[in-house]
Amino acid sequence: MKKQKRYRWQVVGIFFAFMLLHQTDKLLIGPLKGPISDEFGISNTQFGLIISSALIVSTILYPVWGYLYDRYARSKLLALASFIWGATTWLSALVRSYIPFVITRASTGVDDSSYPGLYSLIADYFGPEERSKVYGALQISQPIGYLVGMVLALMLAPVIGWRKVFYITGSLGLVLAVLIYFGVKEMPRGKAEPEFEGMEEITQFKFSWQAAKEVFKKKTMWFVLLQGFAGVFPWNVIVYFFFDYLAKERGYDETSVLLTMVPIVLILAGGYFVGGALGDWLFKRTLKGRVIVSSLGVIMGAIFLFFAMNSPIESRTAFFILMAVAALFMPFSSPNVISTVYDVTVPEVRSTAQAVEYFIENGGAALAPLMAGIIADATSMHNAILTISLIAWGLSFIFYTGAMFFIDGDIGSLRKQMAARAADEKARQAA
Repeated sequence: MKKQKRYRWQVVGIFFAFMLLHQTDKLLIGPLKGPISDEFGISNTQFGLIISSALIVSTILYPVWGYLYDRYARSKLLALASFIWGATTWLSALVRSYIPFVITRASTGVDDSSYPGLYSLIADYFGPEERSKVYGALQISQPIGYLVGMVLALMLAPVIGWRKVFYITGSLGLVLAVLIYFGVKEMPRGKAEPEFEGMEEITQFKFSWQAAKEVFKKKTMWFVLLQGFAGVFPWNVIVYFFFDYLAKERGYDETSVLLTMVPIVLILAGGYFVGGALGDWLFKRTLKGRVIVSSLGVIMGAIFLFFAMNSPIESRTAFFILMAVAALFMPFSSPNVISTVYDVTVPEVRSTAQAVEYFIENGGAALAPLMAGIIADATSMHNAILTISLIAWGLSFIFYTGAMFFIDGDIGSLRKQMAARAADEKARQAA
């Protein structure tokens, strides 16, 4: 038993490395905008097409990956995704003209939609009462990956060239493909559900379209999907506009931007784990626990962002403190939403359910920068960031409130289903 517990944390470590380096590779394109645009002689719009092409590909493929993960071995598919990441990044470094670069960067979107299988596999290593903190620990890799990408772009790319940076990150993807293929074992779907505790072997639950349809009949999922669409608007606006906002509207130079944003991003990274741990803690006391923590995150994030951005320009210390507090609360919902999806979904369709949620999220992600640009051009980046963030988080709070009315019943329904399956399994093994 102790060996198994140690091994599952080894798996978490491998997946953390995968997510960290994959996010570094994925987000590296932004900080490398200057040298790439200069080499190809392209405009801001043409550069935007490079990013949008990968986003469109990943959005389309979310349901495909979700279905494949629920039908086949997730560990082997994750190894394939890592190989695709490495291969497509190498291809994008090899091409020498704009159109082929757009095509090869679009191909990097194939593996960007591979996370549902990773999260559902983790759900079969860890029980419901500890999943959110594990997801929160894994998601720390995302903002740190962004910082690593920024460091590579600012410090290494000027020395060795942006193509060689892509060769390095692509090669790491190939190495991780081998590590995942040989180092991560597939787990039976549903293995970590409490009803199957102590059972060495359980029947393999297989994907069915009927089970997939049942997921979206659960009212909790309706509110989770609505929140997913609204909740990503602030993230995408802040990612694409906040650095420029600091420089142009608050008068920060490059050094000041880095000294401000690096600690804030690190605090934000910690917020994933804090939110996940709080979600698990409260979930043990009430089935609404994760939704309550998610609601707290969006409302407190909105409040502190409002006060931060309305602080006087000259009050940089006050601005930093308020933004740091906002950054702590902002990621609270992310690990808890994943766990909530799995709290109401049977094991054999969890990847599909989460893939659909991500598909809807990406719809919001695609709209957010355009809306922010329109508002910023008409008024200011300050208004664009605040207006979109406050409206989106306000809607998210309403949707979480709606989920609270149904979460107990939907979780109870799943637990009864799992108990019936466990009873059937025990009867089969005793026969």
